[in-house]
Amino acid sequence: MPDVPEATPEATPEPTPHRVPEIASLGLDTLVTEVAERLQSAAAVTDRMQRLLEAVVAIGAGLDLHATLHRIATGAAELVDARYAALGVIAPGGTGLADFIHVGVADETAAEIGDLPAGRGVLGALIDRPEPLRLADLGADPRSSGFPPQHPRMQTFLGVPIRVREEVFGNLYLTEKKGGGAFTPEDEQVVHALAAAAGVAIENSRLYEEGRRRERWIAGAAAVTTALLSAEQAETALTVAAEQVRELADAALGMILLPTGPEGEEDGQMRVAHASGEVAEFVRGELLPKESFAARLLEGESVRLDDMSSDPTVVMRLARRFGPSMAVPMIAAGRVLGGLCVWRPCGARPFTDGEKQLAETFASQAALALRLAEGQRDQQRLAVFQDRDRIARDLHDLVIQRLFATGMMLESAARRAIVPEVRTGIGKAVDELDATIQEVRTTIYALQHDNHGDAPDTLRTRVLREASQAAAALGFKPAVSFVGPVESLVGEKTGRQLLAALREMLSNTARHARASRVGVEIDATVHLGDDGRPVGGDPESLDRSGRPGVLLSVTDDGVGIPEGGRRSGLLNLTRRAEALGGDAWHEGGPYRKGTVVRWTSRL
Repeated sequence: MPDVPEATPEATPEPTPHRVPEIASLGLDTLVTEVAERLQSAAAVTDRMQRLLEAVVAIGAGLDLHATLHRIATGAAELVDARYAALGVIAPGGTGLADFIHVGVADETAAEIGDLPAGRGVLGALIDRPEPLRLADLGADPRSSGFPPQHPRMQTFLGVPIRVREEVFGNLYLTEKKGGGAFTPEDEQVVHALAAAAGVAIENSRLYEEGRRRERWIAGAAAVTTALLSAEQAETALTVAAEQVRELADAALGMILLPTGPEGEEDGQMRVAHASGEVAEFVRGELLPKESFAARLLEGESVRLDDMSSDPTVVMRLARRFGPSMAVPMIAAGRVLGGLCVWRPCGARPFTDGEKQLAETFASQAALALRLAEGQRDQQRLAVFQDRDRIARDLHDLVIQRLFATGMMLESAARRAIVPEVRTGIGKAVDELDATIQEVRTTIYALQHDNHGDAPDTLRTRVLREASQAAAALGFKPAVSFVGPVESLVGEKTGRQLLAALREMLSNTARHARASRVGVEIDATVHLGDDGRPVGGDPESLDRSGRPGVLLSVTDDGVGIPEGGRRSGLLNLTRRAEALGGDAWHEGGPYRKGTVVRWTSRL
């Protein structure tokens, strides 16, 4: 066999090594970065949610409304890293801002800025259109009205409305995000969430304050009721009511107004009967004419004014020094007994519907208590009047009759007396009995007529009042007697002059006479001659010619009028009498002692 060459084995190619792709080509670094960013974002969201929850818990930590609003503004600023924050409370009717709570601006800076914002410009835009608003440059917005001097720089802005029961309560304002950036949509979302929680906290605070306010008004009404039912004088209790309503309404001045017309009648006017607070002593007693709100009060209508200082209908003197006012009627049994009126200082918040309702309830309870107090006092007065009537009947039916019978017995004895001195002595005793009967009759009249304002203010009551007032200077009460129908014959003009003359005569007697007894007599049955004196000259024995007149006599047992002494008082009396067709003169007293001063006037 031929030699076959030995086959050379074919070389096996070496396997190509497998190449692993690079990590960078797979994009894992991007993925890791995205995961890290998402983790950081999730952590940031978690942190923001945690801060939001903490803020929600913080704003609900208390029930005081103003403190709650401050916590809301502070929490919002912390949530979005804002340098400044504020919460504006919208005024009733959406006319502006009623309150403005700010955070971040120092008190000294706020004082330099001056008045707080009223709700114009960008702030007013949120009031007009309550939707979230973000601005990168606050000053560049066409709605911006600029900043007052000393105001800190503010560029970025975020505003979110706060709603309470679907009603816009106010707005959150945030400015100057720390770090220089603008507020983000996430910032807007988290502040919007905080505003929703803030609405609940505000509603709770408002309900709490409303409950406390109602509790205070109820307690105040109870205090007034207790005072009216326990005080001896209604005036004292009504003063308590004025003080209570001023404190309850957070007012500077509280007043009680009473009608000026007679009981059961109205003349459209009221007067300030009681006042408490600023300028109380100046408005007390002031008359409110028909042109004021008095007529509306007497019709049972409540009246509120937001600012008296600029209201043209205000007619009271010092009213323009005050701002908001409220007046409510005091109604009981369908009758207006008076009114409650409160004034707040200029710039204070106006009275709300809720405050008006509380004041009306307070006034109704005070009026009811006033009626009950009046009923109690009427019962007490009735018991006193019944007792007075009984005493007056006893005096008239028993005492006067016995005195009269005794006088007749003495006169009979005088006719049979032989000794002249005895006859004269019995005559004097009879005269004393006649004077005593006149005094008893005057006492009976005083018992049957209350001299403290319940009875009509007649000439008799005014004369008795003058005599009572003169008792302090004399040291004793003068005896007063009347002859004839004084009230029906003596007119108002003559009565005023007669009272003035009586006052001067009693004053002169107290100063000069040094008397121990003084008698006052008014005789409306005399007739006067042309000289103004009673016809015949002797008042004890007059005929009935001449013109009807009235004679006032004041008798004392003093030292008399010295010769050559001053006569200025008598001259005044004479001039006063001559102007009415009468005269004035003096005579010696009875039994040659003292003085009798007489004054006359035609009727």
